[in-house]
Amino acid sequence: MHIVLYEPEIPSNTGNISRTCAVTGMTLHLIKPLGFSLADRYLKRAGLDYWDKLDLHIHENLDDFLKANPGAKIFMFSTKAKKNYAECQYGPDDFLMFGPETRGIPVEIQQSGIGTPVRIPMGREIRSLNLSNSVAIAAYEALRQQGFPDLT
Repeated sequence: MHIVLYEPEIPSNTGNISRTCAVTGMTLHLIKPLGFSLADRYLKRAGLDYWDKLDLHIHENLDDFLKANPGAKIFMFSTKAKKNYAECQYGPDDFLMFGPETRGIPVEIQQSGIGTPVRIPMGREIRSLNLSNSVAIAAYEALRQQGFPDLT
């Protein structure tokens, strides 16, 4: 499985997500522009010593990502989506995409037909979950559906 961060902004979130990917064996894709340097100490600190165990791909933009992954089945996580993420069937080669922390995946991308917009249910009073928490929730649901392959 794959986690995709579209234009991530906060290094510690990306660091935490990289750790989740390393622990679960998921591939991490970062789509530029990034809001930080990959040498950022907060990014490295949050990822601990798992960087050498991470399958990381960096893409110059969304088109570059799509060209590198033709036919990808993409689930785009957004607070504005109508479909509940837990109602989806995830496969071992699927891509779970998340947008930048301050604005999410742009509506025009969600409506472009490249993937299925889905949401994680939450209370109406709060705008959104933390990005790294959202990734963990989605990743573990997708892995649960597959019987947690290669995990003990």
